[in-house]
Parts: sequence; C-alpha cells; structure tokens
Amino acid sequence: MRFMHPARPVHRAFPTMPEFPSMRRALRTILILIIPVLAARPLPAAEPHVAASLQPFVDNHTLAGAVTLVATKDKVLSLEAVGYADIGAKTPMRTDDLFWIASMSKAMTAAALMMLVDEGKVQLDDPVEKYLPEFTGQQVKNGDSKDGSLQKAIHPITIRNILSHTSGLPFASPSEKPTLDMLPLRDAVRSYAALPLEYQPDGKYAYANAGINTAGRIIEVVSGMSYQDFMQKRLFDPLGMKDTTFWPNEEQVKRLAKSYKPGKDNMGLEELSITQLHYPLNDLKRQPMPAGGLFSTATDVGVFCQMVLNGGTHTGKRLLSEDAVRQLTSTQTGDLLNKGKGENGYGLGFSTTRKARLGAVIPGPSGHGGAYATNMWIDPERGLITVYMVQHAGYPGKEGGKVRAAFEKAAVEAFGK
Repeated sequence: MRFMHPARPVHRAFPTMPEFPSMRRALRTILILIIPVLAARPLPAAEPHVAASLQPFVDNHTLAGAVTLVATKDKVLSLEAVGYADIGAKTPMRTDDLFWIASMSKAMTAAALMMLVDEGKVQLDDPVEKYLPEFTGQQVKNGDSKDGSLQKAIHPITIRNILSHTSGLPFASPSEKPTLDMLPLRDAVRSYAALPLEYQPDGKYAYANAGINTAGRIIEVVSGMSYQDFMQKRLFDPLGMKDTTFWPNEEQVKRLAKSYKPGKDNMGLEELSITQLHYPLNDLKRQPMPAGGLFSTATDVGVFCQMVLNGGTHTGKRLLSEDAVRQLTSTQTGDLLNKGKGENGYGLGFSTTRKARLGAVIPGPSGHGGAYATNMWIDPERGLITVYMVQHAGYPGKEGGKVRAAFEKAAVEAFGK
C-alpha cells in the first residue's frame, strides 16, 4: 500500500497580487534592479575541510587519527581532527588532544637559547667550554686509526655547532640508559663531555640529541634557572602554550593520543608505549629533555610557529629579535647535509631548505618533525603554517609516505596564495 501525503492547505496572509496592480509593478521594478546585483555576487565559499584529505588513510587502516592546523601569522584558518585517538576504544580524535612532539622540542629549546643571545649573555660562536668547563680539551676520534687513538680538535665546539648538529657530539651517551630522559640534565651533559668527539667540529652534519641537550644545560648556567623553569616562564607562558609540558597532568593524560606502529607482517596498526617517555607519565624520575621531551597540542605548536613567522613577536610583544629568528631558520650546514645535494639543510634547532631569500627574516621554509611523525612547517612565501599531529612509529603498507603530503597539499590548495 502506498501512502500519500495529505494535501496541505494553502494559507494566504495577503490578498493575491491581481487585487493590487500597483504592488505588482513595484515588485517587478525591485526584482529588475536587484537580481543582476545578486547574480554578480559570488556565493560564500564553504569552509574547507583540510583533514578530509586524511580520511582515506583512516579508512584503510594506515592512519589511526590526526589533528591538523593551518594558520597565517595572525589567524588560525583551520583546526580539525580526523580518525581515532584510541582505536580499541573507538575514541574519536579531538582537536585539543595531546601528543608527544619529541624532536620538535629542539626548535623550542633553540629559540629559548636565542633569547640569551639577544640579551648579550651568550654569543653563537662562543666555545661551549666557556660556560661548561668540562668540555675543555675534548679530543676527536681518529677515523684513520685502527688502535682507537685520538687527535686534537681543530677548534673547541661552539654554541652554533651544538645547535646545528655540526659539533661532533654523539647522538647520545652510553650512560643514558634505559631511556634518554632518565639522567638529570647536568649529568647527561657531563657524560657527553667525557667522550671523544665523533668527528672534527664543522667537519660533518650528524643529527644528535647531545648537542641540543647541551644547549639546554647552557640555558641553566647562564640564566641561573632550571631549564624547565626558563622554558615555562620565558617561552610557554608568554605565548599562552598552556598544554606544552614535560609532565602531562592527570587531565592532560586523558587527552593523550595513543601511539601506534605497523602490525604483524606490516598490516594494520598495533598500539605501543612511547619509547623514550615511559609510563607513568608523572614519574618524577623522568627528566626534562631539551632535545625531545615535550608534549603539546596542535594549537600550542601553532602559536609557537606564528611567533616565528611574525619575526619573533606575539600579540605585539617581542620574544625574539628578527636577527635571532633569521639565525634559527637560516641554513647553517652549508654543503654538509646530504653532501650538498638536494634542498635540505639545518639551521639552529630548525630543519631548513637551501632556498634562500636574501635579507628576509625567514629565508625559506623551515620547521621540525618528531619521532612519532608529528611535524610543524613554516612557509614564509605563502605566509602559511601547517601543523600535523599524529602518534605513529611508522605506517603499515605502502601508503605511509603519502599521509602528511596529502594534508599539506590540501592545506596549500585551500589556503595558499
């Protein structure tokens, strides 16, 4: 049996038009005047959904979930979440979820040290031993020797060296066991000084946590404050980065996205613990690690990037000089990285490109990634910031290399100039 809607009565609030000829003429005149105007005006564009570019990777179980942010130097254009913060519990990802940002901490530590450079308390080409005497007389492994002999360093390692991974310091020391955040910062840095350099200063680029951790210790010695207090009072609080911390509290832990790795036979996803920062997260044995210890949100990371894109200012307040920002985001490694091939470079705590704009505050695109695939990127040419927050120690299958690229492509298509 088919059901038909009953006829609806027509209610007339006014008499029909034929009863008012003058009204019909007036209405026709109004329509003639306004229709061309309305037709010429474009309809308001629908708000772009950048994170939708990642949904196919959630659907095929390559990606658990993500929070994405796109911003200019003074406005957030897009803040979205996709997928799951916890696949097992089917907990949707939220835009205020926390992530371990790992080596993205390096850029923030370098920015903090540049505040002391701005104040004239530190010079980039000062030897590290000026502030940390334990580095005096450090020798270098002799690569041509089979008997483990050492040779004299061509010059003491400098602050510029430790911030640009050109010092010769190792990635970490044997003392940093079982994880890299268990030793007090002072002790970890002393363990680096007790080792010979892996190569001559300025002779090679080799990515290392030891250099940035040493920079954090210099912050302590010069400022008279603990590293974590300096970061909080001089960087996080002024920027309003309320969720950026080395020790997530109970409420923040509830917002911490689960971490995943490829499952058996590189299929699907398997949950894992954060390798360098073991649970419980509030364990007081955990030490603040300048090279990779921070947790944060997309919003907080975005604010930090906005300060950089603004040439060191935030809401009218200057945190860094333009010269400090230029040093951070300029390629410091010359032809050392990838033997001069390609566009990749490294600044001071920032990954850079070798595309230089002479005289610009930010010479070219720069940013940093983290061990679990988080990433921030600042593109001064487009005036865009992208922040990609996930918790993945690798992706299964063959699609992993396409995930972040899909988001960044969608961001540029939606908001690029």
